[in-house]
Amino acid sequence: MKFDCASERDLLSPSSFVPCPSPFFHCRFGKEPRTKDQRPRTLPAGFTLLELMIVITLILILAAMAAPTYHVAIVRAREAVLRDDLYTLRKLIDQYTIDKQKAPQALDDLVEAGYLRGGIPTDPFTGRNDTWKTDTEDVPLSDQAGPGLVDVHSGSEEASLDGTPYSSW
Repeated sequence: MKFDCASERDLLSPSSFVPCPSPFFHCRFGKEPRTKDQRPRTLPAGFTLLELMIVITLILILAAMAAPTYHVAIVRAREAVLRDDLYTLRKLIDQYTIDKQKAPQALDDLVEAGYLRGGIPTDPFTGRNDTWKTDTEDVPLSDQAGPGLVDVHSGSEEASLDGTPYSSW
């Protein structure tokens, strides 16, 4: 026997009632089940308030557990970007110094010389590209020593997840 819900109910004989195998549909095959007072039995049409409150409470508990993990993941991603930017800037300062036989005077010198094609990177914690802190020292090259950039740090005053300030990285 084929089980179809309510669409082919008229095709079956009235004497053959088979319960619907699906818990989601109210199937009708011939005679409907009746209550004691001979009214047709109906299925509930929705969820109770208690069921909805339980589901909402469970969702809120899961969200409360996930929010701190999400925040830590965002900070770790920013820290990874900062580490990568600092590594790149320091490497390019060294390359510029070796290639030009003088240290760059500012980070803009790296951009003008073509070492940084996309411009000075944005500090992930300050959101700006003009907050980088630079260390300037005399750079000894072959015959002469001249002042120039030797290191770069973040301009953020915030502390990292391990407790060290980003400006000391």
